[in-house]
Amino acid sequence: MRILVCVKRVPMTGGKIVLSDDAQAIETKHLGFTISPHEECGLEEAVRLIEANGGESVVLTLGPPEAEEQLRDAMALGADRAIHLVTDANEWDPQATASAIVEAVRADEATNGPLDLVFFGNEAADSGGYQVGIRVAYALERPVATGLKGVALEAGAVRCEQEVPGGRDVYVLPLPAVVTVLEGLNLPRYPSVPSKLRAQRKPVESSSPTRPEQRLEKLRLVVPETQGKEAEILGHGPGAAPAVVEVLQRIGVA
Repeated sequence: MRILVCVKRVPMTGGKIVLSDDAQAIETKHLGFTISPHEECGLEEAVRLIEANGGESVVLTLGPPEAEEQLRDAMALGADRAIHLVTDANEWDPQATASAIVEAVRADEATNGPLDLVFFGNEAADSGGYQVGIRVAYALERPVATGLKGVALEAGAVRCEQEVPGGRDVYVLPLPAVVTVLEGLNLPRYPSVPSKLRAQRKPVESSSPTRPEQRLEKLRLVVPETQGKEAEILGHGPGAAPAVVEVLQRIGVA
């Protein structure tokens, strides 16, 4: 079995997100970088499937030279090797990104044999595009299921589960297939020190794809509003005890 996981170098999701003046990019001056949480779960699932069934897991990214850091992190988590499609610091639109990935998939399959599964995160943590996985599946003429919270191999197929109100929808796709997964699919592992050292010796295949003419227009990015937090002061010192008891009784704890 061979599985490819596509990841993207994105700003740390726990930091405060500030947009550039033209709302076209995230200001990354004071942010670290990681891979999207959805993709972390896709990587973990791919590694588990290879551990259970044998074969090879490959991680791929399209991004600047600095994105090799994320590829090394992915290999520390269990990926066997990496493919780096090296670009400048400018963002590629989803159509151009998908085109480069499709070319890389075809080149890798010509050399190493068919890929049974291609994993994507449901959307990138920065641009939230949603499109790349579907575009890749369409170009490769492979079935695709999106927004998954469950992935399992069956005989010659992959069982895909989507959470819906009141339960789950189940789709069974013949292999080879493309899937996009959500955070919460699994609990990603943490890399050990020996695994980080081994990752430094694993191979990274680099190439520089030609960026096609941009055909999609990004209007602007928007940072979603978050719910504010409220705090209520119940009192000071021992005099606050009755109010605390009342609150605990109200929520059913006491």
